[in-house]
Amino acid sequence: MSFRIPTARAEIGRARLLGLAPSGFEEREVGDMTELAVYTDEVGAQTIRSALAEPVSVEPVLSGWEERWREFHRPVRAGGLWIGPPWESVPAGEPAVVVDPGRAFGTGAHPTTRACIELLARQERGSVLDAGTGSGVLAVAAARLGFEPVFALDFDHASFEAARATATRNSLLVQVSQADVLLDELPTADLLIANIELRVVEALLARRPAACAITSGYLDHETPHVIGWTSTSRIELDGWAADLLAFFG
Repeated sequence: MSFRIPTARAEIGRARLLGLAPSGFEEREVGDMTELAVYTDEVGAQTIRSALAEPVSVEPVLSGWEERWREFHRPVRAGGLWIGPPWESVPAGEPAVVVDPGRAFGTGAHPTTRACIELLARQERGSVLDAGTGSGVLAVAAARLGFEPVFALDFDHASFEAARATATRNSLLVQVSQADVLLDELPTADLLIANIELRVVEALLARRPAACAITSGYLDHETPHVIGWTSTSRIELDGWAADLLAFFG
């Protein structure tokens, strides 16, 4: 199913659809419009149709739809790292993170991921907790940048498996666990990374597993508001934002 939205409002459409289809979606430019498309079943189609104000088009899928997302997975650079899929060649001599997210969120190309890595590269090295790791791209980027130990947590089993595979593919040590970051016990770290939706970011900050945090997953007009936490640096990229926060008590 798909819908079109003026390109000037495309970030709003992406944000809405990401909450409804966290496993991902496709997009393409059609004149001054952006078309967003997602693969789903009848129940999912009804949920999305009810949640969106825009007219929605529904079509039966063609054979091979499961792999079409690979056409959009292209290498990017952030924080001095080359980030790309295993079917692309890593430039000689460049530090790299190779990631095939499978069914998990996180190719590395999304603005929130790139902004987090830019902030991460500027921090003093130490231990890292990547909460809601998805494909593991941020945890592996942290390990590639020299942070250790690196912990990666996600409640979703597909994400847990994808993060372990990403760490193995890059020959980096990341301690990946399947856990609920809002309910289960968290490892203590110097730096928390949370690239997830705003309400989860705020609930996680309230647990205070670290004294410093890099957060994203929200639009540039939004900011986490949690008592004791203050934003000390911010990157805004393509309508999204990432914050470096410190806990001052």
